[in-house]
Amino acid sequence: MTSLLVLSDTHLPARARRLPESVRRAAGAADLIVHAGDWVVASVLDDLLQYGPVVGVYGNNDGDDLRSRLPEVARFTEGGVRFAVVHETGAAQGREARTDAAFPDTDVLVFGHSHIPWDSTTPRGVRLLNPGSPTDRRRQPVGTFLTLTVDDGALRDVGLVPVLDR
Repeated sequence: MTSLLVLSDTHLPARARRLPESVRRAAGAADLIVHAGDWVVASVLDDLLQYGPVVGVYGNNDGDDLRSRLPEVARFTEGGVRFAVVHETGAAQGREARTDAAFPDTDVLVFGHSHIPWDSTTPRGVRLLNPGSPTDRRRQPVGTFLTLTVDDGALRDVGLVPVLDR
């Protein structure tokens, strides 16, 4: 069993000076950290790497320092589950159909950009997960991130975690 912390849109230091303590605790407990872009500064990547392995992509607000270190799309397999990570998927309307066409060999697509948590499944069965943002809640009541476990080819315990310690 592998535990994952899933983040996006941290926007440091514009939206917060540092990652909230709840995110840091979750990073320390995770076997793998996944970040779907808009880090803004590379120090966030370096900070998270102190906790363990990180799979991440760059977002539209990330500069050359992050773009030189991260791909636009990341793919990996963990516990028999095929993941893809991307920052943007476009408008919510039609997202499932676009995902099925663009990610045919994917079981779970992690994305960000909207700062709005999302959990749905496409007609082909791809699980779509957006963790929201732990530091820039926009129209949401609180910031958020996701935790989940992967075990024997399946996602388990997918949980949206509210950030109450900004």
